[in-house]
Amino acid sequence: MKKRLLTLAVLASLSLTAFAEDYKAGDFVFRGGATMVSPDSGKSGVYVAALGGNTPLSLSVEDNTQLGLNFVYFYDNNWAVEVLAATPFTHDVIIDDQQRISAGLFGANVDGATLAEVTQLPPTISALYYFNNAANVKPYVGIGINYTIFFDEGFKSTPESLGFNDLELDGSLGFSFQVGADYLINDQWHVNASARYIDINTDASFKIGNIKGSASVEIDPMVYSIMLGYKF
Repeated sequence: MKKRLLTLAVLASLSLTAFAEDYKAGDFVFRGGATMVSPDSGKSGVYVAALGGNTPLSLSVEDNTQLGLNFVYFYDNNWAVEVLAATPFTHDVIIDDQQRISAGLFGANVDGATLAEVTQLPPTISALYYFNNAANVKPYVGIGINYTIFFDEGFKSTPESLGFNDLELDGSLGFSFQVGADYLINDQWHVNASARYIDINTDASFKIGNIKGSASVEIDPMVYSIMLGYKF
């Protein structure tokens, strides 16, 4: 009986050790799951030259969750390169007008209204460093570079009826920083969780009737992912 218990204990130990084996050079990991882009809650001021420059109007960007995809290639058991991709994120842009000047400008108060909808893709390439340990949880940190592409920018029907038109957002190049961890289920499968900060700033241009306006929008989101991964 004691030998049987000892044998089971040894087998269990070997099994857990195998599950906790570090990544090695040449390993390729594919992940897929939910990714949420949560922009900075701060507001960006609106500039309209014909109205004296800076106005009390400001803009903020809402969260959005999409399918995230992740590709990781390991150079050794510590260092890896990661590419973050996703289906396009679509964000509502909210206008803030606590002084209610819009009522005089447009004949209606637009405070808190959804001003526009913007779609973006934030592909990011990162260098990851995995910490060696004998556990099934493999933590890592990463630093990378991001280029965000904006498209399908457009005002909602109500702001459009008030004269808002011709919305365009420039692309954004910036750094990203992340922390994450893989929980190894077995030799191939794992669950990944990560949180990253991405430096995304864009210049928005638009018109109110024929009057030109602009805003420097600091999106600077936190990006949270929960993914299921498979190692090849």
